[in-house]
Amino acid sequence: MLRLHNERTGQLEAFRPLGEAVTIYVCGITPYDTTHLGHAFTYLSFDVLIRYWEYLGYPVRYVQNVTDIDDDVLRKARETGDDWQELGNRWTRHFIEDMIALNVRPPDVYPRATDVIPQMHRAIQILLDKGLAYEAQGSVYFHVAADPRFGEVSRLPEAEWLPTANERGNWPDDANKRDPLDFVLWQAQKPGEPAWDSPWGKGRPGWHIECSTMVQEYLGDVIDVHGGGRDLEFPHHECETAQACGVTGCDFFAALWMHTAMVCYQGEKMSKSLGNLIWARDLLAEHSADAVRLLVHAHNYDETWDYTDAELEPADRLAARLLEAVTVVGGSGAVLDATESVVAFEAAMDANLDTRGALGALEAFADRIIAAAALGNDVTDAQATLRRLGAVLGLRFDGNIEPRVRVGWEKHYQRFV
Repeated sequence: MLRLHNERTGQLEAFRPLGEAVTIYVCGITPYDTTHLGHAFTYLSFDVLIRYWEYLGYPVRYVQNVTDIDDDVLRKARETGDDWQELGNRWTRHFIEDMIALNVRPPDVYPRATDVIPQMHRAIQILLDKGLAYEAQGSVYFHVAADPRFGEVSRLPEAEWLPTANERGNWPDDANKRDPLDFVLWQAQKPGEPAWDSPWGKGRPGWHIECSTMVQEYLGDVIDVHGGGRDLEFPHHECETAQACGVTGCDFFAALWMHTAMVCYQGEKMSKSLGNLIWARDLLAEHSADAVRLLVHAHNYDETWDYTDAELEPADRLAARLLEAVTVVGGSGAVLDATESVVAFEAAMDANLDTRGALGALEAFADRIIAAAALGNDVTDAQATLRRLGAVLGLRFDGNIEPRVRVGWEKHYQRFV
């Protein structure tokens, strides 16, 4: 039984989908600078989760968004002199190209935030009608004090709410706010910024209402899993939940919340603001996609780690060893039984996606195959099993990018040309 750590409850829980298909939403990129290794860690980790669900036989409906209108996008466009839409489209295409190269299963729906602005208007009006939001000078804010359950997702102590929010984009000095922690649902137009008509005047959506609206538009009121990087847990995911439950009246928004840990470099969190970035594309220029994935999956999704160049050497070696195992020629002797290796792999994956343990099981399996082939034993079925298990981790071995990966992402790509 697959067991996953639920950030909402703080417990390791047996995974049981709410309906026939698993529903998952993962917060996507803000397209102005991508794809660094921290991005790759998040999207490769959720790729493995989705692939493992499919391996277990679950149908999956996956939505990942593009935050195409955002303070950071507009700031970057001003700095570079680009049109904000073209800037976003260019970096989204760049991200998609990287995901194809890394053999990442595409989302079923890949919406822009601006695709659902009318739906955001409806959600905001419901929050106003319920007294959970207020309008001031053409902007609309969610009133945190009106929601007694605020804080339940992150379980962050209340004393840390405002300092944490301020570090992550909150503007506490907004004179229109009733409380510094209140967050914007609809932002009145500022000079020179793009804007859309709304019942409260021209403006643009707030960051949090974008994601909660896309979840409900494409997946429903309550979903199985909501994911993203750990830096989104508060305030973004906390605010998403407050809005979504405020709109629907449901007890919870996502049954299970999962967050990937931070990737560090030279002792600091890898981030755009610090500029200490390792680019996935640079790694792919010198190493196979399998090696890059093995580098990433040597670290469990919920463990912060510090990237070093030295990690690439064992990743390259393991990629070569696995390739040798699936291509080595055996004989007509005894058939190698794969059961032991399958059990070890599944046990690791069932333990909160222990990809490090799963890689250990694959490496041991590869060693068994190579040794058995050297003795003239029949390893054909074992090789097929190794390929099947490796595919859960997105490994290609000596093969091409999966057709569904290329076709699915290229369909999304066309919307950003």
